[in-house]
Amino acid sequence: MTTSWIEMQQIEAYLKEKIKTADALLFEARVLLDNELADKVMAQQRTYGLIQQFGRRQLKKEIETIHQQLFTQSEYTSFSQKIKRLFK
Repeated sequence: MTTSWIEMQQIEAYLKEKIKTADALLFEARVLLDNELADKVMAQQRTYGLIQQFGRRQLKKEIETIHQQLFTQSEYTSFSQKIKRLFK
């Protein structure tokens, strides 16, 4: 099961909805007729999902790190107190 560069670009365009409706319908028909292509589309879709999850986790880690710095380090005490007052 090898994927050509062109096929990979077609799959990406389809998944990201960057192709015309007629081309999307034609691609969907190909997917229905070609099990190997269907597997490739599903694999690429899963890959995008994993990348998105990884990005979210990384962003959460960065936000948590900043939160810890702002609310625990003495140099940010004034800022921390102002924020806490806003939410009282």
